[in-house]
Amino acid sequence: MRIVSLAQLDSRLVDDFGSEGFRVTGLGLMRPGQAILVSLEPGGRIGRHPAMGEQCLVPLLGHAAVTGGAGGSSIVGPGEAVVWDAGEDHETTTVDGLTALVLEGVWERGPL
Repeated sequence: MRIVSLAQLDSRLVDDFGSEGFRVTGLGLMRPGQAILVSLEPGGRIGRHPAMGEQCLVPLLGHAAVTGGAGGSSIVGPGEAVVWDAGEDHETTTVDGLTALVLEGVWERGPL
């Protein structure tokens, strides 16, 4: 077993696609894919961009307004997950701040 202190992992600010108050922290790579921790400051935004592969956003703290390729906005928070298909344009914003786990790779729904 390993305990990982998230505060001690390297992180970086991201301003691509007009993003604001957006920080990513790499947790590790999966084959194929990766897991990252993202944080948005209050009023922050991950600008609209295409998903590089399938992406799953799992809010841990706070709520976010998310959009997908079809437009329209939904509010999500802890206990929910959002999955975007590869190439799907999407955007995430928050009023009060957000910490979320993002899983990127092949997403298969169903029992374990």
